Amino acid sequence: MIDRGAGNLLGVRVSALDYEFAVSRIMECAQAGRRCTVSALAVHGVMTGALDRVHRYRLNHLDLVTPDGQPVRWALNLLHGFGLPDTVCGPRLTYLLCEEAARQGVSVYFYGTTGETLKKLRANLGEKIPGLVIAGMEPSRFRKLTAEEQREAAKRVRDSKAGILFVGLGCPRQEVFAYEMGKLLSMPILAVGAAFDYHAGLLKGTPPVLQRAGLMWLHRLAQEPRRLWRRYLVTNTQFVALFFAQWLHLWKPCVENTTQPGDDIRFG
Repeated sequence: MIDRGAGNLLGVRVSALDYEFAVSRIMECAQAGRRCTVSALAVHGVMTGALDRVHRYRLNHLDLVTPDGQPVRWALNLLHGFGLPDTVCGPRLTYLLCEEAARQGVSVYFYGTTGETLKKLRANLGEKIPGLVIAGMEPSRFRKLTAEEQREAAKRVRDSKAGILFVGLGCPRQEVFAYEMGKLLSMPILAVGAAFDYHAGLLKGTPPVLQRAGLMWLHRLAQEPRRLWRRYLVTNTQFVALFFAQWLHLWKPCVENTTQPGDDIRFG
């Protein structure tokens, strides 16, 4: 079990941990009814915080930010000498938590994506993890929520008696949602993005050889070229440039250089 604290990556605090610790910590909070806000951040997610002081505040006030993808793991190891042997990616973390939730009798709730995707997700997880209790599923409205709608969504989750809330709204909307819902719910809230599509069977998992080479982004790009080409062309280049600036001590990003968000953004 690995927990080496958190490291500053482009101004974003990223947790140096492994799957075993993440699952243990999240399940402990689920059983105790304690808040634990989590995001699995790949390069794009880190960049949303690096380039936006307000969003950086949100990310740095989540309880865990896991290294989702080899480039993030490599960067943490080079900058801080953590020696992390593996990533902690959203899809696998979701599956491991669902397995453990089934074993411990903790029910789960899925919020986000479309109704059709949620149906496929329920069917696939029910087949692979028979003991899993899904207390509720709710599709995204694909717009900002009013304050009342946000409170109602939180009440539906509480009333379901779920112990863990998984959020799949896409980055950075899901991190905004997790940060805001963390004020209203005493439970683990995980922003896991594409995990919904993977476990619904809509996206294929990255072959291990590409994962080890840090090419998960290329595999995703091949599956969704129209949606992702601009993100990877621009964002990956920016990440590499800023990483080298930090690594070579040409730039010293500060995790405290943030702006607290207001209450006017409520994604759902």
